[in-house]
Amino acid sequence: MPVVAGRPGLPGLPVPAVAGRPGLPGLPVPVVAGRPGLSVPIVIVQGVKDPAVSEGLVFLEGRPGRRLRPYVTHLSAYTERYTRPLPRRQPPFAGAVMIFGFAEPLALDGPGAEAPQRLVSFAGGLHDTYVDTAMTGLAEGVQVDLTPLGARRLLGMPMSELANRVVSLAEALGPWAESAVERLAGAPDRQARLALLDELLTRRIHAAPEPDRRIRWAWGRLVATRGTIAVASLAEELGWSHRHLVSRFHDQIGLAPKAVAKVLRFEHAAARLRAGLPLADTAVRCGYYDQAHMNRDFRAMTGATPREVAAPRPGSTAAAPG
Repeated sequence: MPVVAGRPGLPGLPVPAVAGRPGLPGLPVPVVAGRPGLSVPIVIVQGVKDPAVSEGLVFLEGRPGRRLRPYVTHLSAYTERYTRPLPRRQPPFAGAVMIFGFAEPLALDGPGAEAPQRLVSFAGGLHDTYVDTAMTGLAEGVQVDLTPLGARRLLGMPMSELANRVVSLAEALGPWAESAVERLAGAPDRQARLALLDELLTRRIHAAPEPDRRIRWAWGRLVATRGTIAVASLAEELGWSHRHLVSRFHDQIGLAPKAVAKVLRFEHAAARLRAGLPLADTAVRCGYYDQAHMNRDFRAMTGATPREVAAPRPGSTAAAPG
């Protein structure tokens, strides 16, 4: 559930107006250029150059350090300001997210939520459905995207406790969260915040036990096949029963292998569609039985059809995946 910037080829979707929810009209969603994966931070500006005096988004992105890279996929420090409520629909992605926030709270809701929330700093585990967010005013902080195994090592809790959930950072990380937020808020600029966060995360992750190497292998196989490998094959290669594999995935990843595969297929299909590739061919290549199967998964994960997800948005770019 990316919060600040859209994933390459899959920016946040517009949120339709919902009866009984004032302040959540279907406003345009800012689209941020795709992440090029450079080894040094880059600045990407959306809207205006000085969000302190007007509306828009500015963020600085840094590549995680070498020791952090197996566990953290993206780091970004951001500031954005809007005078009207700005809703975004965050589709699921194959990872976990943490926000170390310093300003206004973000409203969060969605099919997986027990109740609407307003949080400044929070953590979200692996989801297999969307999260709706809305903000007004100033939002500032640092966003961390982690692999599920990276989140498991950082948090030291069963990832099933965060599956399809968003909780306050204090609930997820204890007193360490408040200390980290205070130090990050006091850093002189975005680049200093990214460097400090890299240091803090590296120290905490490497002080914790390593993830289960067998689940790491199974996760790698699912990612490499973009969710098309049969779950029974994973269990057979590991010499485990299906029940034991599911139990270990709930602990280390958050969702069962079948649900994880569904998210990975969705990510691959959405990227292909955003790149302009055909619906029918995408359904076949991504492992769906047919287009109806793909339609059902997309509606469950985004509340929208594949065509709606694929609709071009101003400023968006997408490279054609395999």
